[in-house]
Amino acid sequence: MPSLPGSGPLWALQILFLALIVIAAAGGSVYLARKHHASDGALPDAVFWDGFAGLAIVAPAVLLPSLASPPVGLLLGTLAVTTAALSYRWTPELFRRQAARRAARDAAAADAEAALRHQAALARWQRYELDPACCIDFPAMSDPRRPETSAMLKAMKAAEQQRSGAGRGPASGGYTTAVDRLERALAEAERAAGARHTSSEAAR
Repeated sequence: MPSLPGSGPLWALQILFLALIVIAAAGGSVYLARKHHASDGALPDAVFWDGFAGLAIVAPAVLLPSLASPPVGLLLGTLAVTTAALSYRWTPELFRRQAARRAARDAAAADAEAALRHQAALARWQRYELDPACCIDFPAMSDPRRPETSAMLKAMKAAEQQRSGAGRGPASGGYTTAVDRLERALAEAERAAGARHTSSEAAR
């Protein structure tokens, strides 16, 4: 690069272009190597090729300009080492943030699915409250003195409380668990009241 020792806009653009290449290659190769290492839990071939690809780009971008201008080569080499070190230092934090975003998306999807199941369980229970025939045939479903019905009502209250805070804070995931318990408690209350067969027919 014969124009490197000179000065002017072209010289500055060449330095800037090489600096961008060095930053992208050094930072990107370290990021990919750590990502593959974290995902595979070992040192697979992918990690080697990540490092090799980065070196194959950075080495010429640093060595060739240094032949024409040693200070420029030193600058680019320092930039490459610094970028790689920073990428190595901050990549785990980036991975943690990505994992947190994935977990939040998964929790939101689980809460949405739990909300549908919650509504279905409530609709199932409301039959015993609103349908006169069910009220007559299965009075135990509305009797809180029965252990199974009492457990079902407690599970229903807990699910409602969890729904109001679904997806927020460290308790994320509690809504899905509460709905699971409600479904089990409802099924047990129906079994104890002899209403399980009727509930299955209504579901169909």
